Amino acid sequence: QAQLVESGGGLVQPGGSAALSCAASGINFRTFALGWYRQAPGKEREWIAGISIEANTQYADSVKGRFAISRNNVENTVSLQMNDLKPEDTAVYYCNAKISFGGMPAAFWIQGAQAGYWGQGTQVTVSS
Repeated sequence: QAQLVESGGGLVQPGGSAALSCAASGINFRTFALGWYRQAPGKEREWIAGISIEANTQYADSVKGRFAISRNNVENTVSLQMNDLKPEDTAVYYCNAKISFGGMPAAFWIQGAQAGYWGQGTQVTVSS
């Protein structure tokens, strides 16, 4: 059975940094593209970052230049480094895994917001 378990999150001051991690089990990790989505209060789920099986990365404009996604194919984890956090980054953050044959353009991440396996979500609150 596929399982994604997230860690990290919590309360962060504006301008600060935080890191999230997601550990995967029950999947052939190297054959899955990995991504992060978030859902803010009163908003729909938003794709923010993705990484392909080749380790190529894609980012939403809202986080580009501030967030960085990475994967570790030995530890079967995907991480999200978040810098220069803003109050509007406050949301529940979810990791996602989609089986892939190669490549993963940003448009496919957005169109596939309902697909794949999901973590339980972790709260990130950016506030003074």
